[in-house]
Amino acid sequence: MVHSVELTLDEAGDAAVRRIWTTLQDAELPSQAGHTGASNRPHTTLTVAGEISTAADVDLVSAARRLPMPCRLGAPVVFGHGRYTVALLVVPSAELLDLHAHVHRICLPHMPSGALSHTGPGGWTPHVTVARRVRADQLAAVCEIAAVGPEIDGGFAGLRHWDGDARIAQTITG
Repeated sequence: MVHSVELTLDEAGDAAVRRIWTTLQDAELPSQAGHTGASNRPHTTLTVAGEISTAADVDLVSAARRLPMPCRLGAPVVFGHGRYTVALLVVPSAELLDLHAHVHRICLPHMPSGALSHTGPGGWTPHVTVARRVRADQLAAVCEIAAVGPEIDGGFAGLRHWDGDARIAQTITG
């Protein structure tokens, strides 16, 4: 499994994304609403690795102190091929990009195999996932639902370390 460090949304942003999840589910389309694990919530992943030592959690307190931070969720973005992931793009503010680089620098010494390349500074696309394993014939319908309404203005309210091996999300507080 993988480990990641993630930003969680404030109540308004979380609720707006969950409404999209529910609308997708009601339309019988792939949706993150179908993932019923206790740790499943809208989030933006800052970094991912095969392992991130729990020792990083102490160092990540400095990142958590930068929260809350405003965020804007924009247009749908599609990742993958064959089976797609649909997400909402997070408009990358200078403040967010600085936090991302800060978290990357903190975590790197705690990642024995390094960060996955698409999560490092210069290669990262900030997003909040709304649906996974979307077939090509479902893509237009999923994107249409994900794009309904104006951009979502909210905030990043929390920071957590997801341990995919233990299936535990550890909240980092500042």
